[in-house]
Amino acid sequence: MLKQFLDKIRSSKNDIRNCTVGVVGLGYVGLPLALRFLDENFPVICFDIDSKKIESLKAGKSYIKHIPDDRIFSMATHGETVFTNTPNSLRLADAIILCVPTPLTRNKEPDLAPILNSMNMILPYLREGQLIVLESTTYPGTTDEILRPMLEKVGAFSPGFEVGRNFFLAFSPEREDPGNNFFNTQNTPKIVGGCTPSCLNAATELYEAIVDTVVPVRNTKIAEMAKILENTYRFVNISFINEMKLICEKMDMDIYEVIKAAASKPFGFTPYYPCGGVGGHCLPLDPFYLRFKAREFNVPTRFIELAGEVNSYMPEYVVDRITEALNEKSKAVKGSEILLLGVAYKKNIDDYRESAAIEIWNLLLKKGASVSYSDPHIPEFLGKPSFPLSKTLKHFDCVVIITDHDDFDYELIEKNSPLIVDTRGRFAPNGSNIFRA
Repeated sequence: MLKQFLDKIRSSKNDIRNCTVGVVGLGYVGLPLALRFLDENFPVICFDIDSKKIESLKAGKSYIKHIPDDRIFSMATHGETVFTNTPNSLRLADAIILCVPTPLTRNKEPDLAPILNSMNMILPYLREGQLIVLESTTYPGTTDEILRPMLEKVGAFSPGFEVGRNFFLAFSPEREDPGNNFFNTQNTPKIVGGCTPSCLNAATELYEAIVDTVVPVRNTKIAEMAKILENTYRFVNISFINEMKLICEKMDMDIYEVIKAAASKPFGFTPYYPCGGVGGHCLPLDPFYLRFKAREFNVPTRFIELAGEVNSYMPEYVVDRITEALNEKSKAVKGSEILLLGVAYKKNIDDYRESAAIEIWNLLLKKGASVSYSDPHIPEFLGKPSFPLSKTLKHFDCVVIITDHDDFDYELIEKNSPLIVDTRGRFAPNGSNIFRA
């Protein structure tokens, strides 16, 4: 069975490979992955339950800012691409890759519903010889302990089918970094772990066809833990530098000057920078997936708990600094006109999932402020349109730099804003209208 699968990857007809790839979930991970497979002449079945996404793709229109329309148009007009929200189309796929979200519950515990729902949806259409790969970030053990039994259960395949013999199952964590102009799907090393050696071989060869470097590991748990480690490492370090910012503020020091000085050391130090709170589809979530699994083994996760406390406090800290800044101008937050600059979770992208701007916005509203925003990448946020930057900045009592997009005209902002609260160190702290936060 393995030889037959590998032969499909290696062989082609009229320059089109004989291995059809199905991608489930066409968001920031799945869509770039589907494009990459198409670049290497794989027939691709692009599946998503969101009919609006499917309609947009069929029309050759991108809904992700860093993926241009011409890429989608080329994809839509390629004879080997299928866009669908009908799961039975996946029965034609030789490999099916799951790229669905992994959110948290209200209690900050893993919510595997998107993964489980996707698996249950495609189960009736699976067949012998297929490779199933999970790319969604999750806690160690998900692939082998949850997905494997689902696939081996009678009804998924014929009775007696075994992973590694009749079908293949692997985990390969996504490593997309929206806004990064250097690293992309092709040149970012790809970790792959299989449930069995045959599963690893199948997944490794598939990804070797589309990425420059594949990093095989011993099993799916190691691959899952590697992804969790990557993001928890960043989460903890960002928390630490946010705490250092609080300390430096009390000691009347510029944290950015401190970081610059420390970063002059050519070894043993990696600079991280403070922010108003951690956002995005990974960092605010993934450490708590690890915490959940660690509890099963009675292992405390002190760093994660402390980091979570610090990062959760940062939006409140920013609002406190806005309050102080307005007080110095003899104004109250209540009734003030406040403009948030940048609501994306990081600079130069159009994604505001888990952005600190959401919490800052809501806290300001509770204090009675009138809140607007401006973001060149996000035309609508929390029901409001983006405010066009101009000399009418003078209308606002306070302008808050939340996300420092490169597209902003910072000279215009500095000249025309009566008061600026800067959470990103974009302005020198000695300006008469600059207040660091």
